[in-house]
Amino acid sequence: MTPIELYIHIPFCVKKCLYCDFLSGVFDEKMQRRYVAALCNEIKYVSAKHPGCIVSTIYIGGGTPSWLSEDLMDAIITTVKQSFKIDPLAEISVECNPGTLSSEKLNVYRSIGINRLSIGLQSANDDELKELGRIHDYNRFLHTFDLVRKAGFDNVNVDIMTGLPHQTIEKLEKTLSSVTMLRPEHISAYSLIIEKGTPFYDKYKFDAVKQQAGMPTEELPTDEESYRLYKFTMEYLENKGYKRYEISNYARNGKICRHNVGYWDRVPYLGLGLGSASLFDNVRTDNIRDIYKYCEISEAIAAGKNVPSEHTSPYYASEEVLSKKDAMEEFMFLGLRKIDGITRSDFYKMFGIDIEAIYGPIITALRNQGFMDAKEGRLFLTDIGIDVSNQVLSQFLLDK
Repeated sequence: MTPIELYIHIPFCVKKCLYCDFLSGVFDEKMQRRYVAALCNEIKYVSAKHPGCIVSTIYIGGGTPSWLSEDLMDAIITTVKQSFKIDPLAEISVECNPGTLSSEKLNVYRSIGINRLSIGLQSANDDELKELGRIHDYNRFLHTFDLVRKAGFDNVNVDIMTGLPHQTIEKLEKTLSSVTMLRPEHISAYSLIIEKGTPFYDKYKFDAVKQQAGMPTEELPTDEESYRLYKFTMEYLENKGYKRYEISNYARNGKICRHNVGYWDRVPYLGLGLGSASLFDNVRTDNIRDIYKYCEISEAIAAGKNVPSEHTSPYYASEEVLSKKDAMEEFMFLGLRKIDGITRSDFYKMFGIDIEAIYGPIITALRNQGFMDAKEGRLFLTDIGIDVSNQVLSQFLLDK
């Protein structure tokens, strides 16, 4: 059977964070229930199109999936289990925000097979949380983390952010110290990106341009300061026993996020729900992004009506067959994000050609510059190469 991953999108939030450009928003319970019913219809529809697959990981992201009532989460997981064959050792993750979990909800999660939680903290400093527009303070996070541990979850990620407005090494150290003392199995440390269409963009867009140009900034850290925050995070976490296995991800005791590693290894995945993406048989698709249209289409399909579409599924907003060059570029871009990099054998297995035949001169040049190294059949970025990974990875674009 073909191993696949499932991503399930829950587009609901208690309140939209000021920096967030994800496909999410605030909706009432009636809309949430309508959406989950539509989502379950899609799960059944998609599973029928993919027989012979076995699900190795499930990731429920958002939005804030933990904002759903426990009966709706139960309905989603139950529908997945009834529709797909699930590996008995499957990793099943749910994203959570502090203040949206209870003991009762966590007990339901455990009973339906959810075995990994990802909690969005971002900072242990209440002034930074307020600036980000988060719904919680640090004490609320501590309460949530305590509930999670008491419920028996032993595979927990905590998200933190660097490069925040007015962030200093001292503030970052407080966050890192506070989190590592709790000993979560996994920590994701992402740099703040000022995205168009967000309140943060309106507030910080000129500072962001200065930052990218290496100029002095007013509220955001300068490019040099951002680099120091990034390096401090890496060194601090590694000194506390967290092994970096990807540019922004660290794990203790081998507790990597198997779902994300699957993305970087280009394991086939199916996206379910509003705006979700899929990659299967080298075809990339994106679901429609209008929640009302999504629900209407799903309800029509469930009622047995014919729903015309220019794509192979009425749920799709776009569909693209990747060329071999596209797939090679993606293999390099994603695989080299991992600290262990890629293997020559995997490249040959996927594309039927030696990697040097495609990228030989580029690999040689990057190795001579100290940005890349090789060992035991693996190719990987050096520490210096990771520091300038955007520039390095751009070298693997192929002429069309």
